[in-house]
Amino acid sequence: METRSRCSWCVGDQLYENYHDQEWGIPIYDDPTLFEFLILETFQAGLSWITILKKRENFRVAFDQFDFSKIAKYGIEHVEKLMLNKGIIRNKLKINAAVSNANAYLKIQAEFGSFSAYYWKYTNEVTLQKSSHDFKKTASNTPLSEEISKDLKCRGFKFVGPTVVYAFMQATGMVNDHETNCFRNNLTN
Repeated sequence: METRSRCSWCVGDQLYENYHDQEWGIPIYDDPTLFEFLILETFQAGLSWITILKKRENFRVAFDQFDFSKIAKYGIEHVEKLMLNKGIIRNKLKINAAVSNANAYLKIQAEFGSFSAYYWKYTNEVTLQKSSHDFKKTASNTPLSEEISKDLKCRGFKFVGPTVVYAFMQATGMVNDHETNCFRNNLTN
């Protein structure tokens, strides 16, 4: 029987626990993985993360393994095909946002050399340490997520409000929001 103490939001569901233990909050610096998380977070808007996790593999197949150069070229026919895919979230606004976001992502890469360089400049490539005993008391956005959200929107990104951006920051390790009693709390850097 396992005795690890985890963040309370993931306890009791093996898929959630695996995601928490192996991915959530670990700093990510490579552009393909950052893009995957960004797109998944935008699709999660208004839904639960477990819904997205259960469909993650379907998303990978439907969106060409999150290859942003391919997604940037999706036309109307491809979007309509995605709208028929029962394995993903079939929200036309979010699917179109994925295409817009891929194009905006490429522009950021051209300007900064990588999306990672753009993204991590906000914290000088350091994970921000938070201290919470209970995830329910964790803020859903911060002044930094509002700043990043505003800049992303100015650059043409869609579905990147401050709450989505903060979830992205948590997932990609820009902020360590593991509960203080969680075994992962001190392992993110």
